Amino acid sequence: MRVKRLALLMILTIAWAGFAATARAQSADKPVNIVVLGDSLSAGFGLPGEAAFPARLSAALKARGVAVTMTNSGVSGDTASGGLERLDWSVPEGTEAVIVELGANDMLRGVDPAVTRKALDQILARLKARNIAVLLCGMRAAPNLGADYQRAFDAIYPALATTHQVVFYPFFLDGVAADNTLNQRDGLHPNAAGVDAIVKRILPKVEELIARVRASRS
Repeated sequence: MRVKRLALLMILTIAWAGFAATARAQSADKPVNIVVLGDSLSAGFGLPGEAAFPARLSAALKARGVAVTMTNSGVSGDTASGGLERLDWSVPEGTEAVIVELGANDMLRGVDPAVTRKALDQILARLKARNIAVLLCGMRAAPNLGADYQRAFDAIYPALATTHQVVFYPFFLDGVAADNTLNQRDGLHPNAAGVDAIVKRILPKVEELIARVRASRS
């Protein structure tokens, strides 16, 4: 009788281990729910929806066999403070990761860097409290704003990335800013080719973000 009980226990243990392994595998394979919280640079100003950054990023990930659900929560003209005000409804329950792309309008309007920093800090803190992984996209100030402003503004992003231990991409427009072939006529917003250039450069950081999500699932 005892032998039968031990045998049954072993069978149940093996079955449970198999079930748990299957559940972990299914969880790892489940699409990662990502929200892009940004301004016109991610909203896709001047472009059709399918050419906007979130759509092109989703397509690039799919081509690499990475399953995601991507939501474009970019609002043209938004500042970091604006992003903070709409954070709760822009990042709904069930979101696993957020790409934060804010600050360009702060810089263009000459907003006090301390105000921008405070807003971004609160965004990152609130996402962390919700156990949402974050990729912070940096922005850089234009030289015509003066050396003091440029120094203060440019320091915001690396400092916050270190404080909150988020995935960090130093400059969202890296390789695209000031290149006429990659921007629309206004010289500020990337064209379709510019968006693809951004996606290509930022992709490794997005994959790092996704890896963090999958690790937290297990």
